[in-house]
Amino acid sequence: MHKIVVAITGASGSIYARLLLDKLASLKGQWESVAVVMTVNAMEVWKTELGDESYKDCKFTFHSQQDFNAPFASGSGRYNTMIIIPCSMGTLGRIAHGISSDLITRAADVVLKERRKLICVVRDTPYNLIHIRNMETITLAGGIICPATPSFYSRPATIEAVAATVVDRVLDLAGLSISTFRWGNEPD
Repeated sequence: MHKIVVAITGASGSIYARLLLDKLASLKGQWESVAVVMTVNAMEVWKTELGDESYKDCKFTFHSQQDFNAPFASGSGRYNTMIIIPCSMGTLGRIAHGISSDLITRAADVVLKERRKLICVVRDTPYNLIHIRNMETITLAGGIICPATPSFYSRPATIEAVAATVVDRVLDLAGLSISTFRWGNEPD
C-alpha cells in the first residue's frame, strides 16, 4: 500500500493537481494514506485557472506549509511517494540545493534521503540553464522529473483529457495500477 504526499505549488497547471487528486480518490484501494500540502500561491493560481476553490472539498488530509509535525516530515513516517504537481522552478531549486525551508521542501528532502520516489511535475517552459541543472541535480539524487507535457496518441478531445495524459503518466511513475491509453493497446 502506498503512502503518498501530494504537494501543489504556485506554478500554472492547477488542472493537473485537481485531476491527480480526483484520480487518487478513485484508487482508494491502492493507497494507505494521501496527504496534501498546498502553497498559498497554489490556492490563488487554482482560483484563477479553475475559477473555484474546490481543493477545499478534497477528502485528503491537508497540512500547512509550516507544519513540520506532519508525519511525512520524517523518514520514520514511511511515506514512499511524493508528487509535486505542478512543481514551480523555485520549489525545484530549493529541493535541488537542500533548502528545507517549508514542509514541501523538507518532505522532498526526506523522500530523497530515504531513497523513496520523488516525482516533480514541472510545467514552466522554456527552461534556462539553472532549471536544467536543478533538474539534473534532482535526477542524480534519485528524483524523477516529469514535465507536464501531454501526449496525443489517445486523441484527447477536451482540456481535461489532454491534462489526464500527464496525470496518468504520473500515476504510472508512482506505481499505481490505472486504466489508461497504452501505446498499441486499448485502455487496460
